[in-house]
Amino acid sequence: MKSKIGHRTLQGAGVLSAVGLLMACGTLPGSSVAPLKAATGATLANCSALVSSLKLANTRIESSAPVAAGAVMQGDRPVPEHCRVLGRMHERKGSDGRDYAIGFEMRLPMAWNGRFYYQGNGGLDGSVQPALGALGGGPLTGALMQGFAVISSDAGHSGPQTTVFGLEPQARLDYGYQAVEKLTPMAKQLIAGAYGKGPDRSYIGGCSNGGRHAMVAAARVGDQYDGYLVGAPGYRLPYAALTQIWGAQQWATIATPGATVKNPMNPNGTLPDLASAFTPQERITVAKAIAEKCDALDGVRDGMVQATQACQAQFNVQTDVPTCTGERHGACLSTAQKNVIASVFAGAKTSSGQAFYASFPYDMGIAGANWGTWKFIDSLIRDPLAIGTIFSVPPMPLKPLQENVTARLAMFSATNDSYRESGWSLMTPPGEANPANMAALRARGAKVVMYHGVSDAIFSAEDTRQWVERLNRVNANPGADFARYFPVPGMNHCSMGPAADQFDLLGPLVQWVEQGVAPQAVVASVRGAGNAGGVNTELPADWSAKRTRPLCAYPTVATYKGSGSVEDASNFSCR
Repeated sequence: MKSKIGHRTLQGAGVLSAVGLLMACGTLPGSSVAPLKAATGATLANCSALVSSLKLANTRIESSAPVAAGAVMQGDRPVPEHCRVLGRMHERKGSDGRDYAIGFEMRLPMAWNGRFYYQGNGGLDGSVQPALGALGGGPLTGALMQGFAVISSDAGHSGPQTTVFGLEPQARLDYGYQAVEKLTPMAKQLIAGAYGKGPDRSYIGGCSNGGRHAMVAAARVGDQYDGYLVGAPGYRLPYAALTQIWGAQQWATIATPGATVKNPMNPNGTLPDLASAFTPQERITVAKAIAEKCDALDGVRDGMVQATQACQAQFNVQTDVPTCTGERHGACLSTAQKNVIASVFAGAKTSSGQAFYASFPYDMGIAGANWGTWKFIDSLIRDPLAIGTIFSVPPMPLKPLQENVTARLAMFSATNDSYRESGWSLMTPPGEANPANMAALRARGAKVVMYHGVSDAIFSAEDTRQWVERLNRVNANPGADFARYFPVPGMNHCSMGPAADQFDLLGPLVQWVEQGVAPQAVVASVRGAGNAGGVNTELPADWSAKRTRPLCAYPTVATYKGSGSVEDASNFSCR
């Protein structure tokens, strides 16, 4: 499971001016909690000396070296001069005889803004990604570019494509939550040693598993961070992975018997061709049917469905997609296909019919390549590995198309003498079903900004929406003064799909935490030709390469004002 990914990033320095234009848009009130004191910066005096001068508990600093301005680029933008520090924490010999440590990289700007950013990486971690402050969506800038001191880690093990670390109990715990708990105070001490003062404000963020890291930190070390940027969070990752297995079993019932495709993780191996159950052309047909029913709900037909919740009530795959009367030819679906698609979108269930994960919203991004990869490929290779070695007690391999999903579900909450903490406990924010435990975080002025691609195929955007609704029901988010959620129509897992998938939510989060300005609408742009973040190859040909849209805080919806270019966010408001 390369799983739960999205190590990539954000988002634009020039966006903040547009944010100001749209901030007053919409109906949600601002925060009733006083903002925290704004951060003040400092200058790094001597980068090279840090390797010898820093003495940090359970930590070995391997190197500290200056990086010249422009030596690292984000798109066509040079990253300013900074100091790169490499190190390792808690080096040890594992119970499996392997060598373990929490490897990390910190990048310290010469001109520091007084803030710390913990970069939560995606997938299985296992490698130290460049500490540029990856933020989700299409990259324009990151936290380092914006002046933050940034840390990135491998979460306590090496090897991003292997799950063998899941057999070692402590490595499991480090991956789940303990690496963040250990790195956070060390990083703050390192910053204090480098600048002569610790960070005034601290932020943590990431997409996919990185979003999960941020939500777990909010529940476990809520006193350590002031702002949480949570993208496509796999906060119920074991259940989401098992949902993939359950889904694969549904697709297999209508896939072409005996058809296979190459296994991307084994050049000599093959996999059942689950995509034959619901081909790319058939997914385009369904996307067009969704557009026919839902595109105009936001006031204009523009190839984007902004009114996600209204669309779920409007669209019905059984009646709104043509039914094949003979051979399948891409422009229709068989009755069997419709039944399976409806079942998969409704959400996974145990053998007794009990739902154990959220439904998936219908959205035009169903046609995206990323959607198909997660549903038809990763469900057979990555998710089974993570489930069998990291989330289950005892560890036990599985064959996805033959797996007893109900029996496996029980293994997520089990423990034994070797694995004293369950897979569910180590991966999931404590008390996730009752976010009332966020009250203390809210009371001291911390904030949460969440975003999620509506067409995410692995972590459901509906699961994130339901978390926000639970927060509201226990009155832990009155007036949306603590947490705000920004669904991204059309976007797949962390990026891509027919979407405006390039945006900066870190800047608005900082404004909210330190100035009390609550984000209501944030400009997002498509990644078309000439965009520094690279081209999104799944954009429709009739869209402008400069199309922009407001991302609107749930439950408001980007709605056309009735006049002006549909390519320009200024002609939409959040209602």
